Amino acid sequence: MAETSKSTGPSRTAGTAEATGASGNTGNTGPQRPYHHGDLRRAILRAALDAIAADGPSSLSLRDLARRAGVSHAAPAHHFKDRTGLLTAIAAEGYELLAAALADADDLRDAGVRYVRFAREHPAYFQVMFSPEPLRANDLELTTARTLAGERLRSAVLAVPQEGRGPDSRLAGVAAWSLAHGFATLLLSHNLDGPVGEQDPDEVFRALTRMLFQSRPGEDGPASPQRPRP
Repeated sequence: MAETSKSTGPSRTAGTAEATGASGNTGNTGPQRPYHHGDLRRAILRAALDAIAADGPSSLSLRDLARRAGVSHAAPAHHFKDRTGLLTAIAAEGYELLAAALADADDLRDAGVRYVRFAREHPAYFQVMFSPEPLRANDLELTTARTLAGERLRSAVLAVPQEGRGPDSRLAGVAAWSLAHGFATLLLSHNLDGPVGEQDPDEVFRALTRMLFQSRPGEDGPASPQRPRP
């Protein structure tokens, strides 16, 4: 899986045992794993994303990651302390990627499309970000990235005229998020394989929003949410 993003956190320089990918066995003449490129933190994150994509966050173990990445058993703990620290680092990167994806959204509908596309392109990040698995709630990188992504979603909601979204912008944001997140989650769990089929998920999502959103009279531009009737 080609998950990529900015690497942050503890020092990326590790000891000789880690650099050889073993616990002292420097005589291994077998093929080197593709992760051996000098950045062990990134190697472990990539291995974790591969494991999550295959089996989900609940199956993640530091010992298995060390084996996948071809590093010493101590390497994951050296960089992330424990499993919770690793999942927190993945979630923080995921929110950074989501915030970047939402940065140039044209309107609320486009923000929703970008949200769904992010989930499709980065399913391992998406799973960890919204998984019941414990994260370090006070982690600065996580809280900063999560806040930025949330602000960009709220900005897209506030850009919709009040007569379209109603007086409660927070509730309108919950509605928009629920639609995008629910659609993305159903896609990733293959519950929409039948209804969506070979169609472009972006276009299917746009069609769904047209069922709930309408343009202001005389306009063909971005849709405004349809106010619920009493």
